[in-house]
Amino acid sequence: MDIQLNGQTTSVAPGITIGDLIRGKDLDPETVVVEHNLTIITTDQLDQITLKQNDALEILRFVGGG
Repeated sequence: MDIQLNGQTTSVAPGITIGDLIRGKDLDPETVVVEHNLTIITTDQLDQITLKQNDALEILRFVGGG
């Protein structure tokens, strides 16, 4: 199944949640902001939303530095 991830077409397994996808990319769900189909998703919703064909995700990661 294909979704749009940060503007790129990406294939993911059917039935995967946003939380599964984030952890599968070795990202900490506590350090990212996720937009799903133009809606900001809270951390507690990540494992409740199952991705569907053509969903659009933007994942932004916070990086410290100076």
